[in-house]
Amino acid sequence: MSDRPKRKALSKKTRFDVFKRDFFTCQYCGAHPPGILLHVDHVVAVANGGSNSIDNLVTSCEPCNAGKGARSLAVVPQALSDKAKKVAEREAQLLGYQEILQEKRDRLDEETWRVIRILEGDDCDSYPTRDFQSVRMFVDRIGLHATMESADYTTLRNVRRPFKYFCGVCWSKVKELANAG
Repeated sequence: MSDRPKRKALSKKTRFDVFKRDFFTCQYCGAHPPGILLHVDHVVAVANGGSNSIDNLVTSCEPCNAGKGARSLAVVPQALSDKAKKVAEREAQLLGYQEILQEKRDRLDEETWRVIRILEGDDCDSYPTRDFQSVRMFVDRIGLHATMESADYTTLRNVRRPFKYFCGVCWSKVKELANAG
């Protein structure tokens, strides 16, 4: 008979709890489904006295689990509380970044309508999407005031195709900025 400790099978619930805790990601290499098959690994191997306690279990991909074998880890995976703090911080940063981007989109839309009202007058409730996007791009690239100046300049001219003329004036300003920088 062998002196090795008898391995007790893990329940499906325990396996799933470990996978959920570790975000279905191998804690050694970062691999995740569908490209790999996940296993639950013992941080301290059962052969070395490790238990089935959830604190001794970690998500591992098949290659990392097979490669580790019954050896002890030189570096224990990051503590779950530390990992949770990092994930929470990443989420908070992502939400903040998304709010800033939404504020920029809202500002650009509002400023674009200001320019369109200069070009078309106050009764411009509908405006071609393609033209709107062009004006918005100019507001973003050369700024509101330079775009408004271009619109004012265009309205003072008696041209056959005012929007095309406006775009030409704006493109000239885009090129000036590129050459200056």
